Amino acid sequence: MRVMALDHGAARTGVAVSDPTGTVATPLATVDRVDGDAGFARLLELIAEQRPEEIVVGLPVSLDGREHAQAARARAFARRLAAAVSAPVTTYDERFTTKLAAQRGGRAPEDARGGRAPEDARGGRAPEDARAAAVLLEDYLRARAARSGPPASAPGGEPSVPGGEGQTDA
Repeated sequence: MRVMALDHGAARTGVAVSDPTGTVATPLATVDRVDGDAGFARLLELIAEQRPEEIVVGLPVSLDGREHAQAARARAFARRLAAAVSAPVTTYDERFTTKLAAQRGGRAPEDARGGRAPEDARGGRAPEDARAAAVLLEDYLRARAARSGPPASAPGGEPSVPGGEGQTDA
């Protein structure tokens, strides 16, 4: 099952995708200003090209577990996306993903689909936002693999994901 992860931001949104088995996460691209019409249209093109069966949007939660304005924007974006695509859209706790992506750095000359990995303007490695989306996706895939059977429901009937705040925003 191919899964796409989005590290939503006001300026740039990182995009990562799993292999068809849903095991390996690869940075794919960054999309500028997805809250605007042109950026959202570009994101929808990527979704159409990749055909994910599920889309995960990073939910920026504070260290104490509270949600602030940025989390509200991510939830609003997830709702807009859910209305525009057929794949289910889920939010997932993204604490530390950008920091981990920066620490991991590294080069990724080939991606999980056998093609070239995305490169930033300096060349040689995926943009940090796309790498952050890949870290988010790796965490989500690990948590999903750890689950046995259907996810337990959180209060309000929203599925919960171990280790994260995964709620369906559709």
